[in-house]
Amino acid sequence: MHTTRELKVLYFGTPVVLISTRNPDGTTNIAPMSSAWWLSQSAVLGLSRRSQTAINLEREGECVLNLVPSTHADAVDRLALTTGANVVAPYKAEQGYRSERDKFGVSGLTEQASELVAPSRIAECPIQLECTLVDSHPLDRGELNCSAFEVKVLRAHVEESVVIPGTHYVDPDAWDPLIMKFCEFYGGGERLRPSRLAVGWKMPHAARSAVS
Repeated sequence: MHTTRELKVLYFGTPVVLISTRNPDGTTNIAPMSSAWWLSQSAVLGLSRRSQTAINLEREGECVLNLVPSTHADAVDRLALTTGANVVAPYKAEQGYRSERDKFGVSGLTEQASELVAPSRIAECPIQLECTLVDSHPLDRGELNCSAFEVKVLRAHVEESVVIPGTHYVDPDAWDPLIMKFCEFYGGGERLRPSRLAVGWKMPHAARSAVS
């Protein structure tokens, strides 16, 4: 039997991505997000236009999509309530966000130079996609003010351990992504724990992209 429900979130299960963008001072900002999907050599990213990530992406036109393995949920949580903005917006301050410029330091992740774009890659992520911005499409002009950002993948970096030998294909048995499902982390087909992003979540009816 089906019942009618106004679902608070629509995160049925998507990979967690750490998106790298370049700050005005040349440093790399990192933010976790999971509103992403791919088709051919393009990706569509759901971001709040007020986030530092979206501001950086629109200004610089470049980013790196670092796909997180299930073993690094802790690193994602350490980034969850941080923002690269110098001033924390009131709505984020209410949720417990703090300003943090050194995202690599606070997360414990390793910075790795990119080859075609300015933002750095994350060495611990087995799949890294260097991208350029193609277009953005407003989806919501309310409190979240989100848009779909279309990016083109210029270069893919894949750890050899997750590639089928002798091919250009990722081995689905070797690649174990961190999945965000209804604000909880999953990996290896099992529930790991709730994400810190669920703490203080006060935006109803939004498939929130946790990006700062």
